[in-house]
Amino acid sequence: MVSHTSTLFSISTGSSDPIYRQLIEQVRRLVAAGVLKPGDVLPSVRDVAVTLAVNPMTVSKAYNMLETEGLLSRARGVGMLVAKGNKSPGREHLLIPTLERAAAEARQLELDTETVIALFTKILGETK
Repeated sequence: MVSHTSTLFSISTGSSDPIYRQLIEQVRRLVAAGVLKPGDVLPSVRDVAVTLAVNPMTVSKAYNMLETEGLLSRARGVGMLVAKGNKSPGREHLLIPTLERAAAEARQLELDTETVIALFTKILGETK
């Protein structure tokens, strides 16, 4: 059972991503990394809203979208929990939005694919 709201989620008020999107991505990452496991109970909407000083509707929106996606399920009297048998994408899937933004920037800078891959390889600390 997960109950450490203050350490489970964080938001960046300066981010261009809406708060509900930040929460959705954090839950996805926590599930993909195995920090949140099927059956784990998430903190209540109210607890998250109070801890992060955000509108409860924002947290509710994130939880509802994750439920629609099949990552979370609602248990009467318990709250939201990580769905058993959820189809959580692998960790590599979580990198797609970041890589898409990087690819868009590379195109804007008119960098060729080989240069971008070489730079990324260097950043990862690998050598060919």
